[in-house]
This record gives sequence, C-alpha cells and structure tokens, in this order.
Amino acid sequence: MNHHDPYAEVAEFIASLDPAKVIAFRASAQAKERVGDLIYKEKTTGLSPDETAELDDWMRLEHLMILAKAGAHRLLPSQGTATIEKQQEEE
Repeated sequence: MNHHDPYAEVAEFIASLDPAKVIAFRASAQAKERVGDLIYKEKTTGLSPDETAELDDWMRLEHLMILAKAGAHRLLPSQGTATIEKQQEEE
C-alpha cells in the first residue's frame, strides 16, 4: 500500500511559491527560545498536556519546513542556492 504524505505535498507547494524565500526562512529568536524552553522542561520537570501539544505543533512545523526547503533546493539552480546559503552565513 502506497502511503501519501500530506506534509510532502504541502511542502512542495510552499517551496514552489518562492524557493529563495523558503530557503532563507529562519524561525524568530522568540520561537527558538520557546521551543528550547519546552524541550528543556520536557526533559527535566515534564510538560503539561497543553505544552506537549504546543511542542508537537512546533515539531510538525519544523518537519514541514525541512521538506519545503529540500523542495526549494531542487527547484533552484545550484548556483542560486549557493548564493543564498552564502548570504545566510553572512547574516
């Protein structure tokens, strides 16, 4: 049986909108801090059901963006991708 991955389908759509912007996307410092706090709390004191749901949402979104970025890399010529990655390193 062939299982269809809905995340892959949505990720390909996102990647096709503007591959360069998808590749350049980075989560905000606030989002990174919140996820870090949730992971720390999960490993130390445990999470409430609401916090567990929130962390699960963040993990699903991260998975979606990984797929979207992979799709965006496939859509851009290799030279364009290298330029975008170089710009990101300089920021």
